[in-house]
Amino acid sequence: MPDTALPLATTTWDQAEYDAIQRVVDSGFFSMGKEVRAFEEQFAAAMGSRFAVMVNSGSSANLLFVAALRYHDRPLMPGDEVIVPAVSWSTSYYPFQQYGCHLKFVDIDAATLNYDLDALEAAVTDRTRAILAVNLLGNPNDFDRIGAIIGTRDIILLEDNCESLGARFNGRQCGTFGLAGSYSSFFSHHISTMEGGLVATDDEKLYHIMLSVRAHGWTRNLPDPNHVTGTKGDDPFTESFRFVLPGYNLRPLEMSGAIGQAQLEKLPMIVRERRANAARFKAVMSDFPQIATQAETGESSWFGFSMVLDPQAGLARKTLVDALTGAGIECRPIVAGNFARNEVVEKHFDYSIHGTLANADLIDRNGLFIGNHHYPLDDQFARLAEVLRGVLGEA
Repeated sequence: MPDTALPLATTTWDQAEYDAIQRVVDSGFFSMGKEVRAFEEQFAAAMGSRFAVMVNSGSSANLLFVAALRYHDRPLMPGDEVIVPAVSWSTSYYPFQQYGCHLKFVDIDAATLNYDLDALEAAVTDRTRAILAVNLLGNPNDFDRIGAIIGTRDIILLEDNCESLGARFNGRQCGTFGLAGSYSSFFSHHISTMEGGLVATDDEKLYHIMLSVRAHGWTRNLPDPNHVTGTKGDDPFTESFRFVLPGYNLRPLEMSGAIGQAQLEKLPMIVRERRANAARFKAVMSDFPQIATQAETGESSWFGFSMVLDPQAGLARKTLVDALTGAGIECRPIVAGNFARNEVVEKHFDYSIHGTLANADLIDRNGLFIGNHHYPLDDQFARLAEVLRGVLGEA
């Protein structure tokens, strides 16, 4: 691939991450342990949250908080209505389906790619038990407006922040506005622990439930006392194999926890450089009004850069995709497009659609995104501009 090519993902590792791996190798202890605990504490502090629970992926982070809510004081039960945006990744939705919830799909805003807030407000009914806010491609939702929509109603706000680590709204870290928020540390995300994810929460009971559900539903990882069993038994022989909740094995590895500590130190730099690239990208795209880019809410951490072709531009998306790919600029659909159009929804979901999903359909047909990174992309954006001049000049 050319040296000025723009891949979707690149490594942010240097010697610090390899030293972290070697530290774990030298310890001879590889399962979830002190390195994971240290990363959880550091991550919670960095997000301004009371607690963080690390798991083996961002998808598992979503599963964990949905599963834990079944056993919470405000349980999420089969048939409960959960409002979700029509554009997100598959595992934003699957845990709710797997726990029997009714999903109500709501359209996105064509500019921000997050909720159409007027549509969200109209979609909320007396049946609504939860709202999932997905901060798409690094961009925060307007949590002031969402908070006003919820008001005093008994509606749980949850956040899928897997693409938006480091994003802020009114100075507050995204992922911390709801009862729980999920994060991903997969290779292509802001920080990478190989595979990995986290849930942040300020709710101690939910935290304790997640500690149990994450690892088999046992009590071994719970503090004493705790909000699941009250107290723990004195005999470690029996207490270590005491199962109290239906659980999973979502545990991360010690290597991932150690790498996460090194990566977290780089996060301010990573977000700063991604935001600087966003300013460069916007400047380039100002010359191409036929292509809409994402409107920022708050302070985006710019996971990637969306591009939505005007249907009247006379340019097929496939033509643009082929031109970008040929120039070494990787691209892909905007997350999963309009997820409500996927056959899995019709076949397996209990769901409804509020109003129309016109904007989700627009980006499903005409949208794509390209990558962003922790280093300047001046040369790559010059190549992007060259490609766009070529294809739009022919359109």
